[in-house]
Amino acid sequence: RTVELPGHQPGTVTRPEPEGLLTRLITDARRWARRRNKAWAVFYVALAVYMSYVLVRHLGDAEYQSWLKPLNLGIHEWGHFVFAPFGEFIKMAGGTILQCLVPLLSILMFVKQRDYFGMLFCFGWLSTNLFGVATYVGDARSRQLPLVTPGGGEAVHDWHYLLGRLGILHWDHTLAFLTRTAATLSMALFLLATLWILYQMTRKPEDEPQQ
Repeated sequence: RTVELPGHQPGTVTRPEPEGLLTRLITDARRWARRRNKAWAVFYVALAVYMSYVLVRHLGDAEYQSWLKPLNLGIHEWGHFVFAPFGEFIKMAGGTILQCLVPLLSILMFVKQRDYFGMLFCFGWLSTNLFGVATYVGDARSRQLPLVTPGGGEAVHDWHYLLGRLGILHWDHTLAFLTRTAATLSMALFLLATLWILYQMTRKPEDEPQQ
């Protein structure tokens, strides 16, 4: 599209209308998918199928654990050490903060590589973390989940402590529901956008929109 300059007369110069960020992102992602080796589609499909299975299992069983659980748990426990210098409250929240922050920061790595599938997978990975957090939050009052204490000493339930300090321990189930909703939306974004990427990879050159 072009926009006429003020006082435009036939034969005068026109300038392109600036595209929005989202439009540029979609256009670049489409071009990336069209140039991607079709062999990658098999891997993308396999991973999308598995993550669909993970989503169904998480929705059906709050205590389900995918193969990403050990990685997520390791990052969670490391978060307590990373945020320890900022006080007891932030230290206890640090596990959850870091396990959700790492997938988001990983997006930046894939942005530098211009790997759109990698960017999208980070939302699927984030989803598995959010499902884990939701289970932990929902257990704040009952404290039935087994706890991990890498440094030794008495095990402390992060969310029992955090919600108790905030005086909203009775909100645990509501917050767990909201976190599970965010987890579901994050996984849905990954799966739906992956389908779009696969569709773009299979389009014929003549179907490519004109620029």
